[in-house]
Amino acid sequence: MGTAVGTTVAGTSAAGTSGGTTVAGTSVGAPSAGATRGARPVAWLTLSALALGTLVACTPDRPTPDATAEALADGLAAFDLGDVPLEGVTGDDATAQVTAAVAGLDPWHPTVEVAEIAVAEDGLSATADLDVTWDVDPTDKDWTYTTQAPLEYVEPEDGDGRWQVRWSPALLAPGLAEGELLTVQRTPAERGVVLGAGGEPIVQPRPVLRLGVDKTKVDPAGQDASARALAAIAGIDPEAFAGRVAAAGPKAFVEAIVVRDVPPFDVDVEAARGVPGVGVLSDEIPLAPTRQFARSVLGTVGEATAEIVEASEGAVAAGDQAGLSGLQQQYDALLRGTPGLTIATTGAPGGGTRDLFRTEVVPGTPLQTTLDVRLQQLAESTLAGVGPASAIVAVRPSSGEVLAVASGPGGEGYSTATLGKYPPGSTFKVATSLALVRAGMTPQSPIACPPTVGADGRTFQNYPGYPADQLGDITLQRAIAWSCNTAMIGARETVGQAALADAAGSLGLGQSDDVGFPAFLGSVPAEAEGTDHAASMIGQGRIEASPLAMAVMAASVAAGRTVRPVLVVTGDHVPGATTGARVPLSADEAATLATLMRGVVTEGSAGFLADVPGEPVGAKSGTAQYGTQDPPRNHAWMIAVQGDLAVSVFVEDGDLGTTTAGPLLDAFLRGAAA
Repeated sequence: MGTAVGTTVAGTSAAGTSGGTTVAGTSVGAPSAGATRGARPVAWLTLSALALGTLVACTPDRPTPDATAEALADGLAAFDLGDVPLEGVTGDDATAQVTAAVAGLDPWHPTVEVAEIAVAEDGLSATADLDVTWDVDPTDKDWTYTTQAPLEYVEPEDGDGRWQVRWSPALLAPGLAEGELLTVQRTPAERGVVLGAGGEPIVQPRPVLRLGVDKTKVDPAGQDASARALAAIAGIDPEAFAGRVAAAGPKAFVEAIVVRDVPPFDVDVEAARGVPGVGVLSDEIPLAPTRQFARSVLGTVGEATAEIVEASEGAVAAGDQAGLSGLQQQYDALLRGTPGLTIATTGAPGGGTRDLFRTEVVPGTPLQTTLDVRLQQLAESTLAGVGPASAIVAVRPSSGEVLAVASGPGGEGYSTATLGKYPPGSTFKVATSLALVRAGMTPQSPIACPPTVGADGRTFQNYPGYPADQLGDITLQRAIAWSCNTAMIGARETVGQAALADAAGSLGLGQSDDVGFPAFLGSVPAEAEGTDHAASMIGQGRIEASPLAMAVMAASVAAGRTVRPVLVVTGDHVPGATTGARVPLSADEAATLATLMRGVVTEGSAGFLADVPGEPVGAKSGTAQYGTQDPPRNHAWMIAVQGDLAVSVFVEDGDLGTTTAGPLLDAFLRGAAA
């Protein structure tokens, strides 16, 4: 900052005029041409003109007003004028005026820069143009204006001279008078809807009822009893709610619960209406079709928390609706839009107001997802009666679009489908098979399936009930069809851990790319020896995957390439995008794996899927032991492909993959085909 470059005469004015303002090219209260200071006209020139030698107004003994103008600019920006030499008011008084005037604009602060300083011919007065900018919303549109600050040079008889500012609140904002306040009126933007496949609305405004205590409709002596009665109906903490009611203002409506305005209600609305002072207000808020619809992934919307308001740097205000979790939170800036703003003055004599700045409402942008509403609801209804944490994920192999991400009620709100980390058990044998194929085997290659196999002192065996007639020397296809553990572990010398990790990566496990939503896509160590490597061959040990990751693995087999999952369609995340797999999956390799998975249905443990309507089904079951109990507890898995559909089913605590996850997969596939 400093004096501007230029030599033009700024006009004539009076050094004694108060601060003025220019907004969008219009001068408001600026020194007028021809005004006088006393009876003597004063000519004004920019300091840069003086520097060029046109006139000499600031002598070596008299400093320029630059430092004072800069101090004023800094003080206005910081709302602290304690270090600014002022005429007619103390720095503390001016600071108090500014603090009161801008309280309604919190947390905004302006940037203030000295644009130009014009000094009078006699060098005893000057005007500083201050460019003021307020960044009031996330858009590129700022509130900008210019104020003019009158400065005078004062040289006391008993001290050094100095430049000082003739104070006026108009230095802060256009035409602001003493006692006036700056206020902001926000017009909320309509929140963007969340769309599913084909543009079908998922989260959109839906009718609700807000139940609360209206303190204007119940005597103060009865408010506590009404609060506790409503809390009991709503199923919330009576003590806490009664405390909120007591702390609220005398005319407050204190909300207890919001319920969908679709019978049957989650609470007894009629009973609530009968409580003295309880109000039931109709409203609309963004909601999914049902309470549980992809809730752990889509997230929720509610009143912005103090942390959200603070982090938004003014984009979100107290009382605004904001995404509190899931995609609603991740894409909140896109969905919430931009509120309309009107900045005005209040407190003027006579009670009038003046609008100083206005922006129009910008509605939120819809968020396009790939979720298929029917399949998502089918997946959720399939899991509705499952007690342990569970999940069903469906992916379209040709595009990678995630069609369903259902987490069962046993997960208590956690996104088991996308974030769960579990050993995938024998479903991982699809990746093991790929590593064996790359080592030279075919579906008809012989492989030994003994009852047990040892690895560095540990004995591995097949699952309970493994058919005896599938033991001995069998083919790779039969080993996969009946899920022979000992065959896979016995082949561990053929496939090193690095090759196993590469094969898993070719099927989409362990992808580290940002996929546009919180997801765990698996972890397969590249180094393992002894029993650790042996366990990896059957999807245990340190191998972890989510139900989403296993659906992606199945989808890669069906697509003939490594699939990258897409749930949110944005510029960075579009269906059909390729992955950064270190070793890409070839079409021939995928065809071989598809043959092995089809064999699980036609001649192996998943024969119950043979008559599912539609295209032929390929599958793989999995059971992963966990815990320290004897016998160990089991995670139950199944994956399947059918045409352009890949599905993963998981139950955290079950029997075998075929007996626990299998019926759920069967029900989902038959429902999807209906």
